[in-house]
Amino acid sequence: MSLSPRLALLMTLPPLMWAGNAIVGRLVVDLVPPLTFNLLRWLLALLILLPLAWRVLRPWARVRQRWGYLLVIGGLSVGLYNALQYAALVTSPPLNVTLVASSTPVWMLAIGALFFGEKPRPRQLLGAALGLTGVAVVLGRGSLEVLLNVRFVAGDLLVLAAAIGWALYSWLLVRPPAHMRGDARPRADEGWDWAGLLLLQVLFGLLPAALFAGAEQALGAVPVAWGWPLLAALVYVSVGASLVAYRAWGLAVAQGGPALAAFFANLTPLFAALLSTAVLGETPRLFHAVAFVLIVAGIAVSSSGDAAAQRQNGQNVPG
Repeated sequence: MSLSPRLALLMTLPPLMWAGNAIVGRLVVDLVPPLTFNLLRWLLALLILLPLAWRVLRPWARVRQRWGYLLVIGGLSVGLYNALQYAALVTSPPLNVTLVASSTPVWMLAIGALFFGEKPRPRQLLGAALGLTGVAVVLGRGSLEVLLNVRFVAGDLLVLAAAIGWALYSWLLVRPPAHMRGDARPRADEGWDWAGLLLLQVLFGLLPAALFAGAEQALGAVPVAWGWPLLAALVYVSVGASLVAYRAWGLAVAQGGPALAAFFANLTPLFAALLSTAVLGETPRLFHAVAFVLIVAGIAVSSSGDAAAQRQNGQNVPG
């Protein structure tokens, strides 16, 4: 279908919000510990979602039957991915974080081959090589000598772990257990729509998120500096980067298809670079541009003509 102004807006809004999420996470590193910030983000999101999606909790028996699956996907997304992303931003700039996170399709191929019997195609392997080269450019800061003697910044490793966790989460969405497939899956008109499913992920993801935040505090994390800057940041990441971006992404995929949406998702590092310059004064360097081109090329090559990869890209929200 043609790219109307409305569809273009729907597809552009989520990557802009996700890039803003990385910028905000960087801005609040001196105000709140990262794992605590993640917990507060999703607590606020839960409070906002409850009036919209409370029906998904009734009857509770349907939720209880699926608690194991919901705990895993909630833990990987709400509890792990976002927590590691905020922790990464303590030592890595937002552009590094968003670029390394853009390598997620590479890890989707690896996990698909290792655990789900999906043998990568030659084009996918070429795309994976391009994507990994882009990540190597970021890790080596554009220097082969630095790469050969690389001393990893903690944030780079954390976001790499987050990307691998998100890839596993993505596969669990497209290969769910029997009780979440076909006629066994509860219907949208029973409350299991986008808002209901997000509510359940948040609800179960808050359990590991709370454990991580509690451990962080027990290990001597700095106190939370409550005030309007932190409250504004929480509103943005809870409403903008979570609910608004999630809903816009779902509408964009439904109207334009997952392949087109996946292309727009690759704009996240570009937006992060622009926002980093405008807000943080962190000017992108040439190696960032090289890495961006390599990662986008890798995704384009690996997903070309592959419906399964398109479905994965279309059903996930990496923010």
